[in-house]
Amino acid sequence: MGPYSPFFTPPKKFGSWIFSLLSIVRRVLWPLLQQFSRFVLFPLSAFLRILVTQLKLGYHLGCAFALEVLHLLEVMETGGNSLPSGPDGVKRKVCYFYDPEVGNYYYGQGHPMKPHRIRMTHALLAHYGLLQHMQVFKPLPARDKVLCRFHADDYVAFLKSITPETQQDQLRQLKRFNVGEDCPVFDGLYSFCQTYAGGSVGGAVKLNHKVCDIAVNWSGGLHHAKKCEASGFCYVNDIVLAILELLKHYERVLYVDIDIHHGDGVEEAFYTTDRVMTVSFHKFGDYFPGTGDIRDIGYGKGKYYSLNVPLDDGIDDESYHFLFKPIMGKVMEVFKPGAVVLQCGADSLSGDRLGCFNLSIKGHAECVRYMRSFNVPLLLLGGGGYTIRNVARCWCYETGVALGMEVDDKMPQHEYYEYFGPDYTLHVAPSNMENKNTHQMLEEIQGKLLEYLSRLQHAPSVQFQERPPDTELPEAEEDQEDRDERWDPDSDMEVDEERKPIQSRVKRETVESEIKDSEVNPESARGSEKAAAETTSAKALDIGSLKIEESGVKLEETSKQNDQIFP
Repeated sequence: MGPYSPFFTPPKKFGSWIFSLLSIVRRVLWPLLQQFSRFVLFPLSAFLRILVTQLKLGYHLGCAFALEVLHLLEVMETGGNSLPSGPDGVKRKVCYFYDPEVGNYYYGQGHPMKPHRIRMTHALLAHYGLLQHMQVFKPLPARDKVLCRFHADDYVAFLKSITPETQQDQLRQLKRFNVGEDCPVFDGLYSFCQTYAGGSVGGAVKLNHKVCDIAVNWSGGLHHAKKCEASGFCYVNDIVLAILELLKHYERVLYVDIDIHHGDGVEEAFYTTDRVMTVSFHKFGDYFPGTGDIRDIGYGKGKYYSLNVPLDDGIDDESYHFLFKPIMGKVMEVFKPGAVVLQCGADSLSGDRLGCFNLSIKGHAECVRYMRSFNVPLLLLGGGGYTIRNVARCWCYETGVALGMEVDDKMPQHEYYEYFGPDYTLHVAPSNMENKNTHQMLEEIQGKLLEYLSRLQHAPSVQFQERPPDTELPEAEEDQEDRDERWDPDSDMEVDEERKPIQSRVKRETVESEIKDSEVNPESARGSEKAAAETTSAKALDIGSLKIEESGVKLEETSKQNDQIFP
């Protein structure tokens, strides 16, 4: 019985005191019911349902109170998973991917990218009580052939073989694959790539199989990696791999990027197809990677399916949403994606070490809330973010948004509590930096992009003559002890695209380390020496036929034409 069951007929109008009482019920009664239900043998939900049914609690007050109780009972019976979401009233089931080892990887002394931020985020989620409202999975590391669905075989082999001890013997290869200062060689590099890619592909698998409505992998979102080279702290492009997985089930996939840097690797991968639309909101100008002009709109069948929103320093919440909501609303209307991938890079927050935007955490999270409101399968990924305490704050809050739960600003005690002083709050006020994005500039950008979208008459359709085989899940349920879900990637796909070469620049900048950020140096990981490699221009990529045949999995032979995922 849903919260608006015909069993009760609520009155047409409620007084303000009724709404106040309902607020008290939601904030006070519900936590008490949760605690009490743990100690009774008779199902509390069944008992209260009988009680409410028999008494009906009166009329005006009774209807309101009973509706609220029944709503809370329904949430209790689902284990807290799939909570309601504000005005749309639609529930969401959320799957969350996390590997406890991810925080041990270490790019090296002074490097801005710190995987430890994922561990800090997880600690906040645990102590805020958000983990109990999600299905938690430990991702299976992505296999070599899974990575080769997008990346070149020799590049994957290089990542697998290179170590800090052997890098001096492979200087030519380091230069060829753009591995050096921005993208250093460190202990466990390949395992790190397998871990974060496995989480993103695993999330896509869960969405494909309708296990959840939203999948979350904060260790993913590394959007700069190319087919044959590393770039901008990114080695493997987990986003492209996840989108390829989603394309097995969905005719169209939308990719949205709110990282401060242009999502060049993902745009480049799908620049000539109309099955994937990419939309990137980013700092444009003398800034890494130097791409993402508003005039870059795709090529061939992909024309108008790549959108770029170039922004200037100091953009605040109001200015950002002036562009984000109208543009994304129109995109959803004309493209009609079957699934959405949202890269939530936190370097667009105010005060980021490498960023220059002025977004608040709530402003950043409003983008998540808005995309969630369309009730389309959603994959949330991490990305940039170099003031790590703010990264953890942001992704914790956005996990709450995904669940439909409001997270308290007062931070609970936990193992990284001292990172968040002196206020120990979840939210941080934006600065008073100048917003260089004038209203006239924003109107021109909005108008131009809406004009592009108006040229898309209808969403492209795809006839699946023979769908690529689904990725099998050997275990139907997650292990409740270690929350370890095993999925077995298995596909037979081919991508044939033209790829435009793009300019490559150095992303890493010399910045003064923040005391608390620079202290992260896990004992189980050690930094590597800087490799002698020069920054090279990105190569034009040619994605050839990559037929995947996993051991132990029998694949049916299909023609080359049917193997194409882009008709």
